[in-house]
Formats: sequence, C-alpha cells, structure tokens
Amino acid sequence: MAAPEGGAGTADAAQVKDVLTRHREDERRDALRALLMCPLMTAAHPAFHAVRRHERELRDWFSQAAGWILHVERDCARLYKRPADLGDATRGAADFDRRRYILFCLACAALERADPQITLRTLGEKLLALAADPELGARGFSFTLDSHHERRELVAICRYLLSLGVLLRVAGDEDAFVSKVGDALYDVRRRALAGLLSAARGPSTWAPEHAPVHLDARLAALTEEFTPDSDEGRRTAMRHHLARRLLDDPVVYLDELDDRPALRAYFQNQRGALAARLGEATGLGAEQRAEGLALVDDSGELTDVAMPAAGTASHVTLLVAEFLAQPGRADRDGPMSEAAVADAVRGMIPEYGRYWAKAAREPGAETELARNALARLEMLHLIRRDVRGVYPLPALARFALGDAEPVARKRTVTKGAERAQDGLF
Repeated sequence: MAAPEGGAGTADAAQVKDVLTRHREDERRDALRALLMCPLMTAAHPAFHAVRRHERELRDWFSQAAGWILHVERDCARLYKRPADLGDATRGAADFDRRRYILFCLACAALERADPQITLRTLGEKLLALAADPELGARGFSFTLDSHHERRELVAICRYLLSLGVLLRVAGDEDAFVSKVGDALYDVRRRALAGLLSAARGPSTWAPEHAPVHLDARLAALTEEFTPDSDEGRRTAMRHHLARRLLDDPVVYLDELDDRPALRAYFQNQRGALAARLGEATGLGAEQRAEGLALVDDSGELTDVAMPAAGTASHVTLLVAEFLAQPGRADRDGPMSEAAVADAVRGMIPEYGRYWAKAAREPGAETELARNALARLEMLHLIRRDVRGVYPLPALARFALGDAEPVARKRTVTKGAERAQDGLF
C-alpha cells in the first residue's frame, strides 16, 4: 500500500533538514579552521562571510575551549590567540630578525597616526623620524633609507603588512620605489591595524618607571590573564593551556610538562576527552602515544610548514628527518652536532643532488641546507636543539625508513611514511 503523502513529505523535509544541518556544521568547521590559520582576517578572505554567519558559535567555542577571544566586525575578524609557550622562538615572521621587528613596530606606530591613504615614500619618511629616537640609537639601531638594502627592508615590511590585510595596494609598485623611479599608494585598514597586537594589556599602559625591563618579563606581563583561585579556575586554566598547545603545535610531549606536575597529571587524565572535543570541532585526528599527543590534519592545510612538499629545501628536510630518525643510529639518545648533519647532507648529493636546484649542489651549500632543514624540523617539534646539538624527538620516528614488512603491533613502514610502533608517534 502506498505511503500517505503526508508521511512522504515529512520524510523528505527531515532529509532536507539533515542535509542543511550537515552543511552548516561543515561550514562552521571550515570557518574555525580558517581562523586558526588566519587569526587576523579581512573581508577579502574566502572564509570571512562564513565566519560572520557563525560568529556566535565560533566565539563561544573558542572562549570555552581555549580561552581565546573572537571579535568580528563588518570588514574584519580577529581571533586573539594567546600562545601557550612564550619562549617558542620558531613562531616568528618568516625572514624577520631583530632589526626587521623594530622596523615593523615603527611602521605600525607611523600608520596609526597616518591618513587613510599613504604612499610608500611618506611611510619611509615617517619611519626615519621615529628611527631617530636617541634610545634606539643607544641600542645600536639606525635607519636612513640611503642604501638599496634599507629600501628593500622597508618594502619587506610593507609586503608583510599587505599579507596581513593592514595595507591594501591602490596603485604603484614597491620595486620601483627600491630603484628610486616610482612609488606605491596604499589604503590603511585601521580595524586590521588596531587588531594586530594580541595582548591582554597594552604596553603603553605602564608608566616608564614601572615597565618590565627584560623581554621575558614584558611578554609575560602583556599576556597575563586572571585565574580564579579555586579548583575549577585552575582546571580551566590548565584545559585552556593544553588546548592552545594542541591547536597551535603539531605535538605535545609529556616530557615538556615535567616542570608542572599538576598540568602533567591533568593532561594524562584528560587527554582522550580533550583530543575528542578538539578533533570533532576542527576535523583533526588524534594520535595518542606513550610520549604524548598529536592532532594531525590529513589534508595538510593547517600547517605553516608542509612536509613533505615540493622544492629543494623541503626535499632536504625530509631526507634529514629520515637520517635523524634512523633506529640504529649509535647516538640515538644523545645530541648530534649540526656539522654532522651538514656532512650527511653532503653525502646525499651524489644520489639526490640531480633533483635539487643548481646552487644547492655547490661546495659549501650543505651547511645552509642543513641549517634550514633543522629549523623546519624544530618548528614542527620533531627535533630539539641547544648549544650541544640536535636531539630527535619521538614524533620524528614517523619519518624513519624501514622495511615494508608487517610485524606484530606495528604497521608497514615505507619511506617518508608513519612509523607507528608502540611508544612512538
């Protein structure tokens, strides 16, 4: 007997509702992932309108899960991410050194007082005035724009501000400015500029005599958050700390928590539930091992450093990872010198050099190649470095080169793939 029309219509409506619900959940997850990768987002970003549509759910989730504040306006969204580890030096802007950071801060100060539009030349003149501060000179900093190199530095700062959405190019060309044959005109996006600093307290709120002197103290003071003096308050602070590490870092090792016994105990007890909550919201997969926990993105989208990837530097990084992860290496438990890694890279040239750029095969190039590879591996928390050398970390074992044969409680291992032996990532 045919089903009543009303019943069929109800079933169809329920099916459509399920499809719309799944679509909304997928869109919200994509918006959340986009904010993790681009915490300062302008209206030009493909995910911006999805962020606005799901603003309330995203704001509530980030606040509850990580203690991060999400602020969304008509043309800009800012996720105020607070890092869990203030001492992690691998999070800096690409190719930025101390000098460029100073120039970047001066440029932001100049733009704060600038007109809605500014030329590159005018910005340079404002930087010259700010750089003439005697305190900067006393610390050995100078900036004149007289040399080709200094104009290149200013252009690098402007292009970084363009990538952040703080500046929008209206006309002109930066390279013409470097050659002194032209200029560039920009719109200044003040909402994006105002959202650059992710701090709990602005540095200008201190009186000069009370301002922290050393960098570590300043960073701690800028990001200090109130924690209620109660069991629930301390548990919330630990949950936020761990969530921030898992969302920002590739892996969290138990050994890194040894100096905080309460945090380590909380992590051991709650890491399964924590990983499930974060994984469900972000689409990341949890890998739990004896040494710690990693949230892995199979798509490779949520990473600043893709591995493996195309190009000489990425290929060398993968080869260095395989070299350091060799199970039979005699000094497995001790440091390996960076010079030894460079020697290993030199030994790779006969077999792999034909795939590399010509400059990478030149005598002496192995030193820079090794240094770059180690920096990438350190950013991924696959190695640790100190003055004594390089220490492989457990997650590096996924890049070990092993025999493709099944063993009890061990998956097949192939070149560049995951080594999932007990106790290893």
